[in-house]
Amino acid sequence: MTDLASRHDTRGDSHSTKDAFPLAALIALALSGFITILTEALPAGLLPQISSDLSVSQASVGQMVTVYAIGSLIAAIPLTRVTRNMRRRPLLAVTIAGFAFANLITAISTSYSLTMVARFLAGISAGLLWALLAGYAARMVPDAQKGRAIAIAMAGTPLALSIGVPAATLLGTVIGWRTCFLLMSITAVLLTLWIATQLPDFQGQHSNDKQSLGQTARIPGVRPILFVTLTFVLAHNILYTYIVPLLRPAGLEHRVDAVLFLFGCVSLIGIWFVGAFVDRWLWLLAVASCLTFLLASAVMGIWPTERTGVYASVGLWGLAFGGAATIFQTAMARSARKQTDAAQSMLVTVWNIAIAGGGLLGGGILNHLGVEGYVPVTLALLFLCLAVTVVCRNAFRS
Repeated sequence: MTDLASRHDTRGDSHSTKDAFPLAALIALALSGFITILTEALPAGLLPQISSDLSVSQASVGQMVTVYAIGSLIAAIPLTRVTRNMRRRPLLAVTIAGFAFANLITAISTSYSLTMVARFLAGISAGLLWALLAGYAARMVPDAQKGRAIAIAMAGTPLALSIGVPAATLLGTVIGWRTCFLLMSITAVLLTLWIATQLPDFQGQHSNDKQSLGQTARIPGVRPILFVTLTFVLAHNILYTYIVPLLRPAGLEHRVDAVLFLFGCVSLIGIWFVGAFVDRWLWLLAVASCLTFLLASAVMGIWPTERTGVYASVGLWGLAFGGAATIFQTAMARSARKQTDAAQSMLVTVWNIAIAGGGLLGGGILNHLGVEGYVPVTLALLFLCLAVTVVCRNAFRS
């Protein structure tokens, strides 16, 4: 494959609209996201095996996911600021190499403490990667193709959730959880080599382009996008984290695998649809995602005991969520422009706050209001999300 970097000038920031669409390079970015999500979520599918091997409780193994999220939350903004002068290709390669190292340590560690350190390091890599991914994809293509490029780069997330995690969980039960993490480490090494040799390179941020986080936040459109992201993802994680009690009234608590598989597959349709039209209809897609998620929550609230209603709700929910990251990141890339990486790091931080907040808020709802409290809270969040999306239309300009 021809080195894509040869198409760029010495600054690494120019591209010609006549250049072929950089599909192979975008697939490499999608694989980066795939490995990130797989690394994050796999311990949840292998709780018994890891618990037995490390001689700790399954609840303790569950904290492998928590400490990963904490690493991402803590690292995204500081690391993005520290590395903003670095060239993008070597920085991305080092970030993926971080997953190779962390997964290797996880695979060979016999100490729970060392394993948790490795998971924290993996989370740090994830925080930086998510801050880089959308901006990297956007810089590969002309303005008219940025949304499509970001959609392809983000496709690794629903693929990992719908196919990667279930397949890796099955593989881990057959060949052992350590071998599974070792294979992920090897895959990350190969991906690092691909990125280091084949992806186009770009300069970091020029010194005269630097702005403080406060200045970045005051760029028109940035704060509405952050608010919409917070409310949308918070509503999603309240439902996703506590999917088992939500399914219990319909007698589907033992079919969580089938329900989540449906969610993941429909999410793929959502991200395909968004990718096809995001460059022309960004605001309409943002509104449609909010409305579809609202409808999904309403259906779940109206027919919580009907299996058909629950499956329909999950399908609508997956459709709404599949392209959400692409919508938010495309909007942020267009609003922030030269400050894209800094703005994306803020988006990553807000996203991780919503993940943590979904677990905490969802637990409080379950303890004080019961499972019936989930739908009213998510509807309230989504109404706020929709209102800001409609009022702040310029934040989602096409």
